Amino acid sequence: MRLRPLSLVPLLLGLSACSFVVLDPAGDVAAQQRDLLVVSTLLMLLIIVPVMALTVFFAWRYRASNKSARYEPEWDHSTHLELVIWAAPLLIIICLGALTWAGTHLLDPYRPLARIKPGHDAAASAEPLQVNVVALDWKWLFIYPQYGVATVNELAAPVDRPIRFHITASSVMNSFYIPALAGQVYAMPGMETNLHGVINHAGVYQGFSANYSGDGFSNMRFAFHGLDQAGFDRWIAQAREGRTLDRARYLELERPSEKVPVMRFGQVDAGLWQAIVGLCVEPGKMCMGEMMAIDRRGGLGLKAVHNTAPLAYDKHARRGSAVFGVDDAFVLALCRPQDAPPKAGKAAEDRAPAFSAPTLGAGLSRISALERFDLGALAPAAAPNS
Repeated sequence: MRLRPLSLVPLLLGLSACSFVVLDPAGDVAAQQRDLLVVSTLLMLLIIVPVMALTVFFAWRYRASNKSARYEPEWDHSTHLELVIWAAPLLIIICLGALTWAGTHLLDPYRPLARIKPGHDAAASAEPLQVNVVALDWKWLFIYPQYGVATVNELAAPVDRPIRFHITASSVMNSFYIPALAGQVYAMPGMETNLHGVINHAGVYQGFSANYSGDGFSNMRFAFHGLDQAGFDRWIAQAREGRTLDRARYLELERPSEKVPVMRFGQVDAGLWQAIVGLCVEPGKMCMGEMMAIDRRGGLGLKAVHNTAPLAYDKHARRGSAVFGVDDAFVLALCRPQDAPPKAGKAAEDRAPAFSAPTLGAGLSRISALERFDLGALAPAAAPNS
């Protein structure tokens, strides 16, 4: 019997390696989320603990061997008991609803920070640090547009300076999460999400993906450095010693890989971030914004029949195939419901329109250029594509 407590020693040793960063964060946003979690738990315990205690009490009080307990088989109602049973949970639900409503708005990840820590409002003149985050397979790319640098699997920010994250992904959905800083926000291809946060204590914290994304998911981690301003300036200076991150280099980096060491880039292609979000980093690839602008104007009609290849966003199937702007890819038929079916025996190749257009939306290389085109003149109005 005396040796039984010793069996708990391995359990205690295992718990000693646990990190309670969620309950002891280093950032004000994460601290407010911690407070919300603790208060909500305590409110629910106001119901749970009495119910569990009364369960044990009634089981002991009205046990079969207790002959002194009152036996009332005809009892069926008590107004006072009903008020307690229904009023107490209702009050708890009202309080939880108020906390949830306030927390949902005050801790909205898209909401700019009103304060950097308790008692210190965010200065209106202070420019937030902008970080563009790309979830790759299986690593993280961080672009600092204000400084013209980028890093892989390493992130840094000054203490007490608001941070504004712009988050996207290259392929599958991931979740960007630094428990010491703020809550998690999903990263999705072709979309941009936002997160605001601030780090209040210097140190090195862990960030990772909280959403399963394939074979290398478990190694999709990075270090987040909270630095004083002088330390952050030195970190930026070290990053500027790296090589250039252009589109060709990004396409190499985008390929699936695991356990990638820290990489730093001293220069970044100015249009790379928009191309990543628009899924059009590859040469000749039509950006999603260009495609949507064309659709908003009613399409390009017959001029666009050779533009189907640039609209295919399955990069794993087409990467390295030189399909963009080289091989022919076109719609075999354009029709309207009222059009007569083609004659029997006529080859599909003979029915294909003999138009040849550049791969960037029939010569539209940028969205701004699209606004200068008269799209009605590019395709006959009497023959819309379907």
